[in-house]
Amino acid sequence: MATQVYDLVVVGAGPAGLAGAVYGASEGLRTLVIEPEAPGGQAGTTSKIENYLGFPQGITGAEMGRRALLQARRFQAEFVTQRATGLRVDGQYRFVCLGDGREVSSHVVLLAPGLNYRKLDVPGSERLTGRGIYYGAALVEAPSCREQDVYILGGANSAGQAALHFARYARTVIMLVRGEGLSATMSKYLIDEIGRTSNIVLRSKMQVLEALGGEHLEGLRLRGPGGDEEVRTESLFVFIGAAPRTEWLPSLVERDEKGFILSGQDLRNDGKLPPEWHEDREPFLLETSVPGVFVAGDVRHGSVKRVASAVGEGSIAVQFIHQYLARF
Repeated sequence: MATQVYDLVVVGAGPAGLAGAVYGASEGLRTLVIEPEAPGGQAGTTSKIENYLGFPQGITGAEMGRRALLQARRFQAEFVTQRATGLRVDGQYRFVCLGDGREVSSHVVLLAPGLNYRKLDVPGSERLTGRGIYYGAALVEAPSCREQDVYILGGANSAGQAALHFARYARTVIMLVRGEGLSATMSKYLIDEIGRTSNIVLRSKMQVLEALGGEHLEGLRLRGPGGDEEVRTESLFVFIGAAPRTEWLPSLVERDEKGFILSGQDLRNDGKLPPEWHEDREPFLLETSVPGVFVAGDVRHGSVKRVASAVGEGSIAVQFIHQYLARF
């Protein structure tokens, strides 16, 4: 890896990055994927994805990530387990800095680092993380919750998918949501299925005030329309949004106020492209403010935050990458 120059370096092995790796490698690009954790990204922790085309019975996020990894490797894509810590440009080359101090050089970079889960910021939550409080929901954790009262905080699709999965094992699954209900944040098919599941209880206008317990979570202090209360539970799974993993990028890569990466026509401000853009052409659809650096998936400004959309962006980005490379 130290001596090679890649055609394409993909940062992130979620659905968008894996799709970019599969399409890039299968179309003859020497491709390297940089990922610090297991493949699959945030989707990889999802207990069941039921609205992904071609899987009428659904597929777990972990299985989807495993299959995509095997597929990318079949086309000779390479993988390195490292965290990307920097990005720099030198002429036609883009260099990605790694956590171990090495640099990887390439002609094109596809940014698909995904998101970090937002942390629950209440007394006791940090101390009890991993000891009853969890971010995301892995399949292996569900059987251990058999006959328990499990709490899920959040009202988006990932929370709904987790609730349905845990309902197969837990005595009761209590969903805590801040809003009036789920219709503004969750797909209708999930809402309907939750409504048909007798041991899922939806509690609206709720917030967690404190996590209670010593060595392990023992309960929660909640606030709702009826006032404050304490409930007993050993398991809280948190789905309260996520922040883009873009803090490591240089200022040359334009982002919005929340840190999501701008691309294509979203780069225009008052009709003008950023001063970093020195090309005599318009940016490609998924190209960032740095020519030859593309973005796909949840980390992109305006993305839909769905697996199918991320896969689509990862594959479409490769078509623009070919157009970019054809100019040299």
